[in-house]
Amino acid sequence: MKADTHPDYHMINVQMTDGTKFQTRSTWGSEGDTLVLEVDPTSHPAWTGGNQRVSEGGRVAQFNKRFGGLSLKK
Repeated sequence: MKADTHPDYHMINVQMTDGTKFQTRSTWGSEGDTLVLEVDPTSHPAWTGGNQRVSEGGRVAQFNKRFGGLSLKK
């Protein structure tokens, strides 16, 4: 095997949105760095069962906003 082909694998701290912290091994950052999560299983609707918002600014919404008032007159 070639030497020095694998990234450095070290211990980091992970801080969840509710403030809880735990340690894990990762290639992210440096030894002892803290990864602060913006979305995690305690806050994301996919894991909590809350309401999931459909994209309100999607292509269909833009089309309806632009051309929704048009109608064909006979």
